Amino acid sequence: MEKTLIQVDAFTNKRFSGNPAAVCVLNEPADEKWMQNVAAEMNLSETAFLYPQEEGYNLRWFTPAVEVDLCGHATLASAHVLWELQYLDAAAQAKFYTRSGLLTAERQGNWIELNFPKNAPESASAPPLLEQALGVKLKYVGKNKFDYLVEVDSEEELRQMQPDFVLLKTLPVRGIIATCISASHEYDFVSRFFAPAAGINEDPVTGSAHCCLAPFWSQRLHKNEFVAYQASARGGVVRVRLAGERVYLGGQAVTVLRGELT
Repeated sequence: MEKTLIQVDAFTNKRFSGNPAAVCVLNEPADEKWMQNVAAEMNLSETAFLYPQEEGYNLRWFTPAVEVDLCGHATLASAHVLWELQYLDAAAQAKFYTRSGLLTAERQGNWIELNFPKNAPESASAPPLLEQALGVKLKYVGKNKFDYLVEVDSEEELRQMQPDFVLLKTLPVRGIIATCISASHEYDFVSRFFAPAAGINEDPVTGSAHCCLAPFWSQRLHKNEFVAYQASARGGVVRVRLAGERVYLGGQAVTVLRGELT
């Protein structure tokens, strides 16, 4: 079985920034244990596996530790690979069949726009140890089906957070989204994402988190289009557009390496 592997930096136009994802292009389904082993070997926040099926591609995402239900940056990377390696025509829409339903991607110049489901938070009580684990005072706590969402006072506070990942790992969620209004006019809001329970202490740029951030900030800023920055060490820019029950995520991507799995 042909097993092409490409590493892509997503939500950036510069190598060695944004969020790296491995994309494994197959011509048929693969064994689940094998996919998990490959993801562990790659040791990136996400490895995507895709193979052609009728009218599109089957797509699955694995962290080094677990399979996940939704991943933005590895979907962006997968679409980038399909066009760059000419599996799809430049003008064709990429269609992915996933555990979160049908997801699509379209090229818009040097950008790629993903069509994802909205996943709005509902106000929630802070679970024991959450504030202690994050080490900051929380202005707001919400929760959706994947994550906790917390708002903090300022971008300075957000950037200086040094979470206790051992405590965060005990929370029964995929991860914790921390956010605040941007201190810069260049962006509308900034965020960070911590997911130690999924094997990733801090994810560099998390597309799926913006499916929660979009409705949250729409209510507060009274608009539906944003430019967001994820303030990890690598950093990345996400264009966000809320439209009904869907969230459109815009990002750029650049290939770092290509190879074949043996």
